[in-house]
Amino acid sequence: MFVKKGDKVKVITGKDKNKEGVVLTAFPKKDQVIVEGINMVKKHQKPSATAPQGGIIETEAPIHVSNVMVVDPTTGEATRVGHKEVDGKKVRVSKKTGEVLDK
Repeated sequence: MFVKKGDKVKVITGKDKNKEGVVLTAFPKKDQVIVEGINMVKKHQKPSATAPQGGIIETEAPIHVSNVMVVDPTTGEATRVGHKEVDGKKVRVSKKTGEVLDK
């Protein structure tokens, strides 16, 4: 999967189009990611010991990885991701600038 936890991504389709956020979690087997502040859903929660109040809580729902693009750290634009071998390690590279995305 070309997206990792901590990457800044831009949504390219759907109701949250053109919004940006940071990937909180990635689910490679499902090809989905949870992006901070994107695809917010309301969830009804029963009162419990951990949340005695209960009520309606807003949380982020997973979004398919094909609907997001990685944001280039230098230009701030959405870019595709390529792979290159640097010092014997396979790293992710921005297609627009050639900048290495992995730190």
